Amino acid sequence: MAADRVRDGHRIAELLASELESGATHDAFTVTDADPEVEPTPDGALAYRVQDERSGEVIAEVFVQPDRAYVEFRIAPETAASAAEEAGLRVRPKAVKPPRTVVFVEDGAQVKWVLGAFEAVIAAPAGE
Repeated sequence: MAADRVRDGHRIAELLASELESGATHDAFTVTDADPEVEPTPDGALAYRVQDERSGEVIAEVFVQPDRAYVEFRIAPETAASAAEEAGLRVRPKAVKPPRTVVFVEDGAQVKWVLGAFEAVIAAPAGE
């Protein structure tokens, strides 16, 4: 059964983009700057950005590695971290100005888990 799991970073990112744009999150997000030919790298290659449909603000960037994807939340990093940890995802803070949160999506099943973090971020009070 585990052999059926999607563990290709490029494919995981595609699944996430599909979920974000399908309305699974109430038509709240738009995928922008997508690079369908992106090649996964060990450090992570930018696959696309995710915008809040209402404000047009870029809230996250999605990167691909050979065996996983990761989402770098640019706004509400604490909210993103809490929601992702609650869903059972691995989270790491990124010490930059302003701070960001990195959420790892390590297989196709975890794509659904990370959607709650996206929803929590756009519901967070401005300036968090």
